[in-house]
Amino acid sequence: MKYLIILACTFFTSNIFSQQNFTTDIATAKTAYSSGKLEDAHFALQQAMQEIDIIIGKEVIALLPATMNNLSANTKDDNVMSNVGFMGSTIHRTWGLNDSVDLSIIGNSPLITTLNAFLNTPLLGGMMSNGNSKIIKIEGYKGQLTKDDNSNGQTNYTIQIPLGSSLVTFTAKNITDTQIMAMANTLPLQQIAKLIQ
Repeated sequence: MKYLIILACTFFTSNIFSQQNFTTDIATAKTAYSSGKLEDAHFALQQAMQEIDIIIGKEVIALLPATMNNLSANTKDDNVMSNVGFMGSTIHRTWGLNDSVDLSIIGNSPLITTLNAFLNTPLLGGMMSNGNSKIIKIEGYKGQLTKDDNSNGQTNYTIQIPLGSSLVTFTAKNITDTQIMAMANTLPLQQIAKLIQ
């Protein structure tokens, strides 16, 4: 427990406000633990971990490209929020008018197991394929590219890539598979993976 506290305190000194919350939560956890109030100590540690997830999410947002296929990022709509149950965070950014391109990174996603089975088991991947999906690779990470023809005559694509226990979902509207692959290749997945894993 001491190692976790020291590591977290050292790593997150860059964000003063969050650090103050983190430091307060850690102090509360120590006091509660010393008093034998384990439930309160557990809750305070969860709060501290939530602060860490938010700080990491903001660092990931800073890595994302400002433009995507000549579409500007809607930075005012950037969002990093803690997931329900204090398990990871959700990071969200869009590009273009009407959110033409959308990126979400969900920590501890429940879909990871299913997607990994699809990507790593050829028989299962073949059975689940309906001609509108295929396995792809971006920066060395396997993912699934799915085509969706909507009722307006538009073709939309979604790429899902597991990064450890986090799920990267990248969607683009009214686009070709070549275009979405080119855009997805501008995402710094290796740097993101280092932060969120």
